Amino acid sequence: MIIILKENPDKKQLENLTDWLKTMGLDIHYSQGTSTTIMGLIGDTSVVDTDLINALDIVETVKRITEPYKNANRKFHPFDTVVEVPLSGGGTVKIGGGNFQIIAGPCSVESEEQVCTIAMEVKEAGAGLCRGGAFKPRTSPYAFQGMREQGINLLLEAKKRSGLPIVTEVMDISHLPFFENVDVIQVGARNMQNFELLKELGHTGKPVLLKRGLSSTLRELLMSAEYVMAGGNSNVILCERGIRTFETATRNTLDLSAIPLLKEKTHLPVIVDPSHATGSAALVMPMAMAATAAGADGLMIEVHNDPEHALCDGAQSITPATFRDIVKSVKSILPLAYKGGKP
Repeated sequence: MIIILKENPDKKQLENLTDWLKTMGLDIHYSQGTSTTIMGLIGDTSVVDTDLINALDIVETVKRITEPYKNANRKFHPFDTVVEVPLSGGGTVKIGGGNFQIIAGPCSVESEEQVCTIAMEVKEAGAGLCRGGAFKPRTSPYAFQGMREQGINLLLEAKKRSGLPIVTEVMDISHLPFFENVDVIQVGARNMQNFELLKELGHTGKPVLLKRGLSSTLRELLMSAEYVMAGGNSNVILCERGIRTFETATRNTLDLSAIPLLKEKTHLPVIVDPSHATGSAALVMPMAMAATAAGADGLMIEVHNDPEHALCDGAQSITPATFRDIVKSVKSILPLAYKGGKP
């Protein structure tokens, strides 16, 4: 349920209303705009008398929300969330609310020279954050599983040299102590519904990049975001990375329609990973351009200095030179990107 207040509501009446709602065991989320204040009620709102609230002088209207996700719901929070990632030298990198960012780097951290070189190159080309896998969830138990804690240390070295905040995936709650200095914690597709992990991330305060599950609906993705936000962490970035369909020509099927649909349903930033979505380096540029045109708040792209010899996902990794071309193409599209509303 949301309560939309009239402009400049009487403070004493608002205080009385708030206290009364809290006696019913409801949590209240405030969303403050330039002229409108919205109170989002979280809990069992069936006990609330909407007619009584509507009759109050300070109330414009009351609306019941049927969707099970509340914190992530745009009806609760009509203004775009901007996730701010701190920079080592001061300031922040902003994602969402008109702030477009590109996250780029290798699928897996392989060596200090590799990750640091790529970090410097993607920064020069226009990336705002550096990604790299230290803990790798692989289908085969015999495949390269990542450098684990050592990989995170190498990412921190890349951060030190390039100045870029780092993004890397957590696989298990027990690994979280290694992520103390990681700037953005990624939850991979396989862990999207690892609810215990999501609840723990809700207490960290760190930005969380939440990838859509392999066969998950948008509603399920938003409910997973709700788990993080219910713990008090509103710094969630959603990532469309392709879903499993009957098509075998690509690794997954990139659901471009998810971008405007999610932007309609939630205030959270929405980015796209065209690398995992297609599994093909040749398709990264056209899908990156398409995602940008559809209104994405950013991209996550795998870049490797020697894709043919990459230890993981070389087929979908692009070279730094190709990445520079993609950044130029994407920037040319940004002014024309879909902003929502009626066509």
